[in-house]
Amino acid sequence: MGKYYFTSESVTEGHPDKLCDYISDSILDECLRQDKNSRVAVETFACKNTIVVGGQITTTAKFNIEELIRNKIKEIGYDDDNTSIDYKTCKIDINITEQSTDIALGVDRGGAGDQGIIFGYASNETQNYMPYAINLAHKLSEKLAEVRKKGEITFLKPDGKTQVTVEYENEKPKRIESILISAQHRENVTLEELKVAIKEKVINKVIDKNMIDENTKIYINPTGRFVNGGPLADTGLTGRKVIVDTYGGYGRHGGGAFSGKDATKVDRSSAYMLRHIAKNIVANGYSDKCEIQIAYVIGFKEPVSINVNTFGTGKKTDKELVDLIKKKFDLTPEGIIKYLNLKNIKYTDTTNYGHFGKANLPWEKIIKL
Repeated sequence: MGKYYFTSESVTEGHPDKLCDYISDSILDECLRQDKNSRVAVETFACKNTIVVGGQITTTAKFNIEELIRNKIKEIGYDDDNTSIDYKTCKIDINITEQSTDIALGVDRGGAGDQGIIFGYASNETQNYMPYAINLAHKLSEKLAEVRKKGEITFLKPDGKTQVTVEYENEKPKRIESILISAQHRENVTLEELKVAIKEKVINKVIDKNMIDENTKIYINPTGRFVNGGPLADTGLTGRKVIVDTYGGYGRHGGGAFSGKDATKVDRSSAYMLRHIAKNIVANGYSDKCEIQIAYVIGFKEPVSINVNTFGTGKKTDKELVDLIKKKFDLTPEGIIKYLNLKNIKYTDTTNYGHFGKANLPWEKIIKL
């Protein structure tokens, strides 16, 4: 209890890691669009003007993967190999095989495709039951991309990052200690012009004025220059932004990434299910915050363990909540896929600005427990 600070970060869709996540999820979406039973595990690597895609896909879907990749790079806005990557000229290497028959043995009978530990989390400190710092960092990143795409700030380019530090008092967000935005930009703009535009069009449009004061620190492009971005400035890799994808450092993480994986991969599907359950435990008034962990054995249907932690805020005991979960929810891979309708969602809707907290996603639905 008392006062402390907590910081979370987010990134825009043009960040090199998120470019890779988006390509991987786009390949998954196209496979599922044509074949709902596709098995997909695709990784993307980006460096300079090169994209490398590898992994395992078992599907009846037929499409031009290279053409899809170029269209997705274009969609994000990358068309300049001098400062980032160019969708027209970049080199694309593809190395994809079918799913291992050994793994398929377990998945075919409804078991988990791998061992794994998975966590879900929720807190009542925001309306969408997400931690305040990551929720705000995502809103800033999303706004940064929006003003670029709409032409409200004409000199922005796709790459960007945000970071928010929140001061807590007695476990509640009290004020914002600092805001950091790093935005890729064209060369013909001054740092002062960029600072004014981002403060006016991004920060002031997103931040609650009651949460900032004269001591709040605002950092915009603190190095003074961010012209080179995307894969030219930093390599990108699928699944490297797992904390951005989840809860911004609140709650623990099992280590498994999400993007490029179909729902038979429990590190993705179970994370969605546990978010749904944790959110509903909080939304139903059973606790102020909730973290759930489950674990799977490869080839087995039922999880081998379930753990609930309400951090001393529970109106029921953690054991009572475990019993409620076991009674209410089917946590087998097939049960999760059916309950959340995971063969029929658009996974690129999850790729950017967090996999949780978005009202349109099935695991965010509030039900009566």
